[in-house]
Amino acid sequence: MAALTSELHEALASLDRPRAEALFRLALERAAPMQAVEGLIVPALVQLGDEWSRGELALSQIYMASRICEQLVERVLPPTAPERKAEPRHAIVVLADYHSLGKRIVLSVLRASGFEVLDYGRMEVAELVDRVVADHLAVLSISVLMLSSALKVKAVRAGLDARGQRVRIAVGGAPFLFDSQLWREVGADAMGRNATDAVALVQRWREESR
Repeated sequence: MAALTSELHEALASLDRPRAEALFRLALERAAPMQAVEGLIVPALVQLGDEWSRGELALSQIYMASRICEQLVERVLPPTAPERKAEPRHAIVVLADYHSLGKRIVLSVLRASGFEVLDYGRMEVAELVDRVVADHLAVLSISVLMLSSALKVKAVRAGLDARGQRVRIAVGGAPFLFDSQLWREVGADAMGRNATDAVALVQRWREESR
């Protein structure tokens, strides 16, 4: 599988969809769908994320590569597939902001990694708290671009606490990259620097909840 992963990484970096599809088909001949996802797609996406963090890839490449992978996975693991990792119950949202590219990338990478994630789009604090309670979430991922939006995470946490909801909050976006301690100040449980961080966080929380 390691050789296939290396080839898939190259195909995704160059946005070669036909090659990526062919390599995924080869992986499916050797392993079950979820094993192929975890053994082939996830490592390739992690490598791409690392390269973006080092400034070696453009954000647009990461987005398009993750979309290719998301579509490949959905063919063999549709949302209703029992193999999908539906726990912990999880949603992602843009909080009080209008910049959704970061959220889209994280959502695609999570789904391409086999996780089921609800897409809340854009919400304000009160609406978000109501929705989290109604959906009985265990994990909420919040994406922001502006500092004013990042500071509203504190109100989300307070609102959930007031409703007796113990929900793990993961945050990401520019304000949290500029201030490495901001996530703690607003009451989040963790901060992800990129989409692959988000996958690692959710995977860890999933294992801890078992």
